[in-house]
Amino acid sequence: MTIHLTPSAQRELARLYAEASGKAGFILGVEAGGCAGLTYRLELADTPPPQAESLQIEGIPFYVHLAHAPLLDGLEIDYPTGLAARGFVFHNPQARHTCGCGTSFAI
Repeated sequence: MTIHLTPSAQRELARLYAEASGKAGFILGVEAGGCAGLTYRLELADTPPPQAESLQIEGIPFYVHLAHAPLLDGLEIDYPTGLAARGFVFHNPQARHTCGCGTSFAI
């Protein structure tokens, strides 16, 4: 499984990870919700979750639940920094439909 970070996403995730001392890494997954059916989940974890694949991306630890891995393979995470920036943006090559705000998708 491959996950790509843009340079701006890598900087922001590294900053968040460094500030969250004692955290194991980021959980990256999907959950039901949003107008397209699935939403992305990105949060810091205290401990590695069970049944998760462990990834090191640009030196940052990530954990992806094994059931979510096929839905996230090839995902690119960006962090725009312009005036209209809205936080992390996910570009999923597998998404067949996304909502207008870009936070949910369908496969």
